[in-house]
Amino acid sequence: MKPIQLYVIILIIMASVSCREDDVIFIPETVVVSKPGLSDVKGFYLLNEGNMGSNKSTLDYYDFSMGVYTRNIYGSANPDVPKELGDVGNDLAIYGTKLYAVINCSNKIEVMNTLTAKRITQINIPNCRYIKFYDGYAYVTSYAGPVEINPEYEQRGYVAKVDTTDFSIVDTCLVGFQPDELEIIDDKIYVANSGGYMVPNYENTVSVIDIATFKEEERVHIAINLQCVSGDKYGGLWVSSRGDYYDNPSRLYCYDVRKKRIEKEYDVPVSSMWLDGDSLYVVSVAWSNITMSDDVTYAIINVKTREVVTRNFITDGTDLKIKKPYGIAVNPITKDIYVTDAKNYVNPGTLYCFGQDGVMKWSVRTGDIPAHFAFVGE
Repeated sequence: MKPIQLYVIILIIMASVSCREDDVIFIPETVVVSKPGLSDVKGFYLLNEGNMGSNKSTLDYYDFSMGVYTRNIYGSANPDVPKELGDVGNDLAIYGTKLYAVINCSNKIEVMNTLTAKRITQINIPNCRYIKFYDGYAYVTSYAGPVEINPEYEQRGYVAKVDTTDFSIVDTCLVGFQPDELEIIDDKIYVANSGGYMVPNYENTVSVIDIATFKEEERVHIAINLQCVSGDKYGGLWVSSRGDYYDNPSRLYCYDVRKKRIEKEYDVPVSSMWLDGDSLYVVSVAWSNITMSDDVTYAIINVKTREVVTRNFITDGTDLKIKKPYGIAVNPITKDIYVTDAKNYVNPGTLYCFGQDGVMKWSVRTGDIPAHFAFVGE
């Protein structure tokens, strides 16, 4: 029996005979959702964001070898943490033997043991957003200032450089306003500046940071209200814009970091994306204040040819059941596609597993607003 399996069973038994006096108590729950299987990838964690202000971010785990899905791993692994995981889980990643969860409105990064989800420490970064790793350091975007909609917002965001051996913040680099996702290509950090708090005065640039000096070298104009970035092996930086929800809809852009120019713009809205090999998987539920409706997409783009392969990779009609496609991931071994449904953003969501043929294999209930994945043993 693998360490995490035994640990989960023990903690579930403990949880059933004990309780604690907290603001919110999540009961761990384990369900069998698929047949056991063998894979180099042991499983994955799924971070549920939880509605802002509700302190309901949770962490789930799926074990490939047993076909078992367990809700609220963090709560059961850390019964002495008063408020559990915290308020708004914004990103999740594994580096070495550590699991890092970026908890936005709790202004912290939870650092856990990858096998047990037991808390090791927390790193305090205000209004933190996304995380990437390079050569022993974690790079974290921060809005820096408070959660506040203000067209005249004065606090620029920054990227924090964190030593992964002692978890100290060794440096910071100022970027644009409200920086979101970041990517690292050829010793450069590319940061998507959103300016999301400054509506209607959105940012429209990607900051380029030289890792060696940890200084911002330039800002590249792409589009307004940027969010996601992902780099391919051909020099393409894939950048998404949320738009302004009116005349400027959500779009996807391919910026060539070697030629330093936008190579292509796609009328593909983006809520979340995942790069696997030469395939960029995109899901979106982009709201328009003009049509008063969502633009829903399940697309695949070939990053080598830079062509759209399909605008709906779900082939069995399951897409008609999904209300708010929110997160996406692809198994690096089996190539199964995982799509999360945030539903009404208040109640528990659903995780769907599809084969490469777009046919659903299984689904399971998650926490509130399921969003971010991290594969164990990848």
